[in-house]
Amino acid sequence: MSQIALPFDWPAAESEQDFIVSDSNRLAVRHLDHWSLWPVPVTILSGPRKSGRSFLGRLFAARSGAELIDNAERVDEEAIFHAWNRAQSKRHPLLLIADAPPPSWAIALPDLASRLAATPQVAIGEPDDALIAALLERLMAARGLAIGPDVAAWIAQRIERSYIAVHRVVDVLDTAAWSRRGKIGIPFVRDTLKAAAVIEDSSEEG
Repeated sequence: MSQIALPFDWPAAESEQDFIVSDSNRLAVRHLDHWSLWPVPVTILSGPRKSGRSFLGRLFAARSGAELIDNAERVDEEAIFHAWNRAQSKRHPLLLIADAPPPSWAIALPDLASRLAATPQVAIGEPDDALIAALLERLMAARGLAIGPDVAAWIAQRIERSYIAVHRVVDVLDTAAWSRRGKIGIPFVRDTLKAAAVIEDSSEEG
């Protein structure tokens, strides 16, 4: 896992926090890195909510000048159809971002369906433990709260492997620790997350 020190020079203007590359999103990052090799100048990027898919898409658009359509499965089909044709005629990249790729979109336009069937697809997966721990440290720091790598790893091994769960943990700990200063230890985290039913109650210590 790494920060966004990638083979290409991503712009840093999007935000102060870097995109974290891990096994969960490495293939998606690599695919966007090599956009000039796509068989058609369009790609569908899918992934869970809160996975950083939109952030990654904006970084890609800023670097490549690509047209970006987020939540594509809820966008007018005619608009996507014309954007796809425009990308093909101009050889200019188009990135479609969605919860899941077609055929889950229930597309009514046959011409659009055929184009999307020929479009490369790449997905961001659910986070692994290392990414969960890194996200917890990053998101907690953004709230002005510090947790060490040991605490982050402890949480990562006990919560659901999803981006939504990571954000829920941060919200719960932020609310409970708003008056605390300095690093937050495992006993406080364990008691707080058990009380919020984020982790199961058990006799396990440490």
